[in-house]
Amino acid sequence: MREFHLDLNHPEFVFDPYPQLAELRENRPVFFDPAWNKVFFTRYDDIAALLRDRRLGRSILHVLSRDELGWPPPNPLTKNFDYFQSNHMLDNEPPKHTRLKGLMLKAFTSARVEGLREKIQRIVDGLLDRVQDQGSMDLLRDFAEPLPVAVIAELLGVPEADRHWLRPWSAGIVKLYELGYTDEQAKNADQAVVEFSTYVKDLAKQRRRRSEDDLISALVRVEEQGEMLTEDELVANCILLLNAGHEASVNGTTLGMLSLHHHPDQMALAREAARRGDHEFFKIAIEELLRYDTPLPMFERWVLQDLDFNGARLTRGMEVGLLYASGNRDTRRFNNPDRLDLTRKDNPHLTFGLGIHYCIGAPLARVELQTSFETLLKRLPKIHIAKEPVEYTGGLVIRGHKAMPVEF
Repeated sequence: MREFHLDLNHPEFVFDPYPQLAELRENRPVFFDPAWNKVFFTRYDDIAALLRDRRLGRSILHVLSRDELGWPPPNPLTKNFDYFQSNHMLDNEPPKHTRLKGLMLKAFTSARVEGLREKIQRIVDGLLDRVQDQGSMDLLRDFAEPLPVAVIAELLGVPEADRHWLRPWSAGIVKLYELGYTDEQAKNADQAVVEFSTYVKDLAKQRRRRSEDDLISALVRVEEQGEMLTEDELVANCILLLNAGHEASVNGTTLGMLSLHHHPDQMALAREAARRGDHEFFKIAIEELLRYDTPLPMFERWVLQDLDFNGARLTRGMEVGLLYASGNRDTRRFNNPDRLDLTRKDNPHLTFGLGIHYCIGAPLARVELQTSFETLLKRLPKIHIAKEPVEYTGGLVIRGHKAMPVEF
């Protein structure tokens, strides 16, 4: 297998990874990066197949011990974070994953998500009411960040007075999903897990005493074939839902607005659709924005069994990097993929994953983004980015911006 180092954190790559990803797809579709100690895959078909392949998984310690993997002892700085990871469905494999996801889906139903649509519209309108007369705002701080936090808070049943804690907790926790985090980031993430866990436990105790129409109440009650969520599992999956359910929405909003800003013809199409109230247009358009510049550019998998895959020898204990951002621009799967086309119908993008670990929060993120863009362009039809270049946060597991000044 060919070796190559992909500097995921290089400022030029973070700003625009797509030219280098295109070169890799053509000339190094599979390569081993010794610096990251991972095998990277860049083509759509390979990524899609590996996401569905049960010989790979999100966790490895149920198959091999730390000693067998040659790992050092657990990092004491991330003790609470590691325990949180062990109790949510994303980082578990069957049968535990099957049990956790089954219980979560009994409470987090499509009907519950669809029932939030009117609340999401009210939250969007409320955020825009605050800024409409100003003529400008920071799209990230004033809109993209508070919206999904408010929605998840509504979903979980977090009182309005407590919601200001949620975004800092989530922002601290997700730093540990990037490659090459610092000790300071590890400490902050661990502390965020402790504080968030304590809060959710207290909320769950309240709901056991007095049930309400929210997800935590439903999770407290949910049961399947005599199985229920333990307290730690309930807490971990609520935290996961906040992180997974709002990072895609926050960053999808700013990335999507930047994409529209750079494609005036597509911005004009979207403005006209918003003016006429064409909800179906935005259902299709959001999928294209998520494909074109994905807020979740890479996910990782562990090799659970030795296998040969398209000429690459993958051995148990290896880690692979699946470059969603690259697969979403693969000419072998998408027609003219470097063109933003809001009317694209054939669009099975990888942004929310595939297989058993498909993102449980995807339906909620879609409703939020559909409502956001339609309402923004209807109420603020002249919205445009006020200053470029827009600065990115860095990293390739979660792709977003530090700020986005807009005028309207």
